[in-house]
Amino acid sequence: MPVQDPETVLKLTRFASALAATAFGLASFSALADVPPPQDVPYQGSLKIAVDATDVAHRIFRVHEVIPAQPGPLTLLYPQWIPGNHSPTGPIDKLAGLELSANGKPLAWKRDPLNVYAFHVDVPAGATAVVAAFQFLSPQDKGEGRVVMTPEMLNLQWNAVTLYPAGYDARRIATQASATYPAGWQSATALEVGSREGNTVNYKPIQYNDLVDSPVFAGKYFKRVDLDPGAKTPVHLNIVADAAKDLAITPEQLQIHRNLVQQMYKLYGAHHYDHYDFLLALSDKMSGIGLEHHRSSENGVGPGYFTAWDKGALGRDLLAHEYNHSWDGKYRRGADLTTPNFNVPMQDSLLWVYEGQTQFWGNVIAARSGLVDTRDAHDLLAYVAAVYDRGRPGLASWRNVQDTTNDPIIAQRAPLPYRNYQSSEDYYSAGQMIWLDVDGKLRELSKGRHSLDDFAKAFFGMDNGQWHVNTYTFDDVVKTLNDIQPYDWASYLRTRLDGHGPLIGGLASHGWKLVYTDKPSSAVKALEARRHFVDLTYSLGLSIGKGGHIGDVLWDGPAFKAGISPGMTVVAVNGFDYDPDQLKDAITAAAGNNGQGIELLVKNFNEYKTVRVDYHGGLQYPHLERIAGTPDTLTSLLKAR
Repeated sequence: MPVQDPETVLKLTRFASALAATAFGLASFSALADVPPPQDVPYQGSLKIAVDATDVAHRIFRVHEVIPAQPGPLTLLYPQWIPGNHSPTGPIDKLAGLELSANGKPLAWKRDPLNVYAFHVDVPAGATAVVAAFQFLSPQDKGEGRVVMTPEMLNLQWNAVTLYPAGYDARRIATQASATYPAGWQSATALEVGSREGNTVNYKPIQYNDLVDSPVFAGKYFKRVDLDPGAKTPVHLNIVADAAKDLAITPEQLQIHRNLVQQMYKLYGAHHYDHYDFLLALSDKMSGIGLEHHRSSENGVGPGYFTAWDKGALGRDLLAHEYNHSWDGKYRRGADLTTPNFNVPMQDSLLWVYEGQTQFWGNVIAARSGLVDTRDAHDLLAYVAAVYDRGRPGLASWRNVQDTTNDPIIAQRAPLPYRNYQSSEDYYSAGQMIWLDVDGKLRELSKGRHSLDDFAKAFFGMDNGQWHVNTYTFDDVVKTLNDIQPYDWASYLRTRLDGHGPLIGGLASHGWKLVYTDKPSSAVKALEARRHFVDLTYSLGLSIGKGGHIGDVLWDGPAFKAGISPGMTVVAVNGFDYDPDQLKDAITAAAGNNGQGIELLVKNFNEYKTVRVDYHGGLQYPHLERIAGTPDTLTSLLKAR
């Protein structure tokens, strides 16, 4: 879709409102038109926000907010378009008990019928502020959304516990926020502390857009470590855990995380914050997360992140990925993704840079810093490459990577019946493969003088210490590549973004090729262990979870052609009770034997049936293998700077 600046987005929004009037009548249009568009003018006064986060038993955040106002119509907005989610996912279904008042008297409010995130109220004469009181009823279990409060920890996201006045750019609304935490808990955030009163923390004044960009982790079991000792611009890792024992971090692990900071600095040559705080939750109770912010990031992993370090590197790129977003996504941001407040629709057309290049650098910097070793880095890359070699038939036929940038709005990360065929946010890992390709092309054209490191420094490494938003367009990306190495980069990128077919050309350009063997890599083993499933995507064409439950089925793969679909359950293999190892043995036995297939007894709802899968290719797992006689630039790419 064409790139548009925020002013154009606003004009289109108003045009859409006019169309809505035609379709739904003047009464509906009047209601929608009552939501003032944001203006770049200062808001008179400061929002005073007080959050009581002590009710961990009920998992309720209680909010008291004072909103300066003048007599007359006022529209209050609950944030809808959440940065980092790239979608209209503000959890308004969890807002409850809303009461508005002025001068001690209750005010009647009405929700906009065409914009359920907007609340209309008339401010009476003589009033100078509206007081809002409400609760955020956080999920009780993962079936209701992401769990953000447990007996041991919480994640306070300001967008979930605030209303703000319509008609203003979020950068022009001043706020004064405070939060009360359970007794004895410690907290961490990018916000600066102004004062403390018992269990209440009063934060220094900050603009509303930056408040929303500064979440809090708090917990009973807490540790804070310095990742850049003595630096003028401090970087800290703030850890909350289910238990005190999970906080144990070895000197070697600490050094690796310090390496992460230094490797990122060496890549970009500049940073875009006045301080940075990693927020890391080690929990089986609070839901996992990976969400970027300008001066912090929300990260959630299992409790054994430190204590079970040797069990595998899967997911250890998380901190590198979210940290990288301070440069790519927060500082440099797609022009059509940059909106004046949290209720103007975003456009996601450049997420293949925002998320795709971050996925690339997240994995590269994880290797450079030592979060993963070279073997694991190769295995993880092979796993991703296989997806874009054989595992996305939809991208080989009807969809393209560019179209998947719409998926945050289309699917909002909901489960899909046939993800491999429908595709879902492939701009992440497909983007990673495209940027690997670009790195190889830069090296080839420049005879080794240039690489994607040069693009990173040129595109993201200016204005050291500044943390405003610096927008870009597709043409800006192309120009920077051309400044480094002249070439028809526009066509090069558009072919990969808009076309169909495999996206593994970057492997060969780095001296490696993708091969399949009957032995799973460490990455596959780790994925199977973490997700409790058996990955047979590149053999039978399916994955099977606990109890024989079938997950994704590869479109037009052997299992699909045999009549198997997601949601079925494998009961027996060749007449014997289902067992993952027995199924693998059956696949091996059928290899090369055209007369012997694989019989599966499957349950589909309350029906049992036997299906014969005509497959004789044996087990197939992806690996990387060197191309003889070619330079190995992948090793150079992953080597610490």
